[in-house]
Amino acid sequence: MSEKIKLGRPAGFFDVFERRPGAIKKNMHYCPGCGHGVLHKLIAEAIADLGITHRVVLAAPVGCAVFAYYYFKCRSIQCAHGRAPAVATGLTRSNPDDVIISYQGDGDLASIGFNHILQAANRGENMTVFFVNNAIYGMTGGQMAPTTLPGQKTQTSPLGRDVLETGYPIRVCEMISQFDAPVYVERCALTSFKNIMAARRAVRKALQNSMDKKGFSLVEFLSGCPVNLKMNAHDMSEFIETKMTKFFPLGVYLDRAAEREPIVRAEMNYDADKIKSLLYPEEIQSELGDYKVSSPVFDRECRVKISGFGGQGVLSLGYILAILGKQRNFNVSWLPSYGPEMRGGTANCSVVFSKSHIGSPEAAENCDMLVCMNQPSVEKFLPILKAGGVLVYDSSTVKLPEGAARDHYVYGLPASDLANHLGDLRAANTVMLGAIAAVMADNFLNDADKANLDTAMIEAVREMFAKKAKAADINIEAYKTGKEKIEFKSVPKA
Repeated sequence: MSEKIKLGRPAGFFDVFERRPGAIKKNMHYCPGCGHGVLHKLIAEAIADLGITHRVVLAAPVGCAVFAYYYFKCRSIQCAHGRAPAVATGLTRSNPDDVIISYQGDGDLASIGFNHILQAANRGENMTVFFVNNAIYGMTGGQMAPTTLPGQKTQTSPLGRDVLETGYPIRVCEMISQFDAPVYVERCALTSFKNIMAARRAVRKALQNSMDKKGFSLVEFLSGCPVNLKMNAHDMSEFIETKMTKFFPLGVYLDRAAEREPIVRAEMNYDADKIKSLLYPEEIQSELGDYKVSSPVFDRECRVKISGFGGQGVLSLGYILAILGKQRNFNVSWLPSYGPEMRGGTANCSVVFSKSHIGSPEAAENCDMLVCMNQPSVEKFLPILKAGGVLVYDSSTVKLPEGAARDHYVYGLPASDLANHLGDLRAANTVMLGAIAAVMADNFLNDADKANLDTAMIEAVREMFAKKAKAADINIEAYKTGKEKIEFKSVPKA
């Protein structure tokens, strides 16, 4: 007997859910009475009826709908918890003709991802956000959510939500509608036939806004979670309509679609050569052309750690060395690290040189050179300097710990005092650069590389200060001073 289907699932769904693991390929994984299934059907119908299956990209993060890509016949991407608006922003900016859907629950959107949704809304990104509010964390067992009602009992509020302790539920629609950029905000309920039809219209309006490039649309859906709220279908609908809607009133909170012009942003440029020229402008031509360093020390990966207080030019010193490496055709990485303070906090950076691939940009162990501009840096990083490595320190501020020179080449100079004498304490880092040059020339460079050392260093300084000619001159003078004033301390013990 042949099978005849009079009314099948919407064309926005796959005919068979092959992406779903296991033997069940016809049904969804949602619990009985869950609102996600109803909303999925409304979205799938709209995608098919609007003819945009090929244009839709669905971004779904962690939550009950994390497996939405099992069902929708469109491109989908799974996102980290709360980050769907950030992913959706990247999608709409890189492919402005696509229709981007961010599908999120209340624990995801209104908790860990709340700033992401606020910023996307405030920027007016051309996306549609479908926000499912069931007043509880559904997937993880029924904990209190940002939208849990006052007095509502959950696994983590067994006596009911106490607003004096945990605050009030977050009203997302009311907040988003206060921004200037969003185009459409509405709250619906997935309960009665009347409410579901209103939700159906809202889904289509939001998607049409995205198709027309009108900007950011958000539709919130009050939805049931019978399993975690321990209610049957009738009681669940009554809870939504009599209790949730009192705190989360239904209706349109914002609709600027008729007056909003389509978003037109600058066209993206994907030409590799053009992007490279923008990222790495050729401002200064090297006097040495394609010269490559030939000293044996650089036949392997070389790691440098530079550390000191914020404001001492620690990161800039590392960046100058990275420029030097780039100009001499090394593969080079520069990785900064600094504390929360803009000035006075600790700061350090790693610079790695290699003629082949760089394994890691972090100089966390077996460093070839350690440059310390304050006492805490010596105490913290000396253990990562390998035997036979080089320690260069600012003797104006650093006292070497006992035994520090046992296994290393050690050089010091009063970099801060010398820079102060030159009239600019900020040049202490390029005084240290001169010391580094002297160390390299004395111990590690062959005659050919020694001859080119000053030219290479000065070129790097001038590129660093390409738009500040006076600063470049001061720092070059500081470099020369450091190279002359470095003090030899010791070599590794045999």
